[in-house]
Amino acid sequence: MGKLSHSWQLMKTSLGVLRKDKEIMIFPVLSFIACAIILVSFFVGFWFLGLPSINSSPWFWVVGMFLIYFILFFIVIFFNTAIIACANIRLNGGDPTVSDGLRIASQNIGRILIWAFISATIGMILQAIRERGGWVGKLIAGIIGIAWTYVTFFIIPVLIYEKKGIASSIRRSASLFKQTWGETIIGTFGFGIIFVLLALLGIFPIILGYILGGTTGLIIGFIIAFFYWAFIGVVASATNGIYVAALYQYATKKQLPSEFDASLIPPTVPGF
Repeated sequence: MGKLSHSWQLMKTSLGVLRKDKEIMIFPVLSFIACAIILVSFFVGFWFLGLPSINSSPWFWVVGMFLIYFILFFIVIFFNTAIIACANIRLNGGDPTVSDGLRIASQNIGRILIWAFISATIGMILQAIRERGGWVGKLIAGIIGIAWTYVTFFIIPVLIYEKKGIASSIRRSASLFKQTWGETIIGTFGFGIIFVLLALLGIFPIILGYILGGTTGLIIGFIIAFFYWAFIGVVASATNGIYVAALYQYATKKQLPSEFDASLIPPTVPGF
């Protein structure tokens, strides 16, 4: 079975879990709304307060940008934790609710805050490398960013279920990724390709609207495309959380959850 076909089968299986618990999709929606409110609040506040320019007060802006990074990372990680928590309940035979996800995320808010701080720090460092290093800096930051993403792929389930410290959780996540690097890369890249292809369909309402209705049709087409892309983003985020939860169980228990078909995930390949 080709890698793309393989990932398509995995996506359908993951969506099967999502269909049983559609309420999981509320978490990406809440995450987006919260992030949008924070961004609008910060920039509107900066505009009306007449804050100093970045040239006259660089450290003020560095601290301000870090604060924004930190809050946004906290929001995203908090709701990702809720997604993974609900997915884990379903994959263990339970019937999760929105309150279950929020409860488990709230119980681990201390760990989430620490991880958000570290993530914001790494994000700021990588952004500085991109801005000051030219194309070489962008390349280096890109490589480090991808490596960091995969090394910390299992960080949320490790933090909330194994109750380890941050350093131990990063090492544990890296170890789990080493065991399942094939499944992880195939799944993330496969899902990425599939959802990008699905997102491209959103172009058609725009084109069709312009052809049929000129400027008015174009605006309507953009509105339809926006809501379609938002829906694709929500489904992609929720599906990714289910996939992380499933691979975590696969890596730790050496068996697939009952909701997953063992034939759909390739055998573990030791090492890199």
